Amino acid sequence: QVQLVESGGGLVQPGGSLRLSCTASIRDFRIYSMGWYRQAPGKQRELVAHITSGGSTNYADSVKGRFTISRDNAKNTVNLQMNSLKPEDTAVYYCNRLVRVVPWGQGTQVTVSS
Repeated sequence: QVQLVESGGGLVQPGGSLRLSCTASIRDFRIYSMGWYRQAPGKQRELVAHITSGGSTNYADSVKGRFTISRDNAKNTVNLQMNSLKPEDTAVYYCNRLVRVVPWGQGTQVTVSS
């Protein structure tokens, strides 16, 4: 059964950092490009970062230079290190495959506020 479990969110002040983790019960996890997505209130879900099976990464312009995505294929996990957080980063964050997404997990709430 495919399952995505995100964790690590919370309340942080502007300029702070958080590290999100996602454990993916996906068969052959290592062969898939994985992404971190976010959905802010009243907005559509957007892709913020992705990592290929080979470890190449790509970021949305809004997070470039502040967020770092990584993966551990031995543990079926994908992580998102978020630094220099801004109020506009407030959203529910999800992980999923980049292509042919599987059922979404519950996400993890990130709130950036003073």
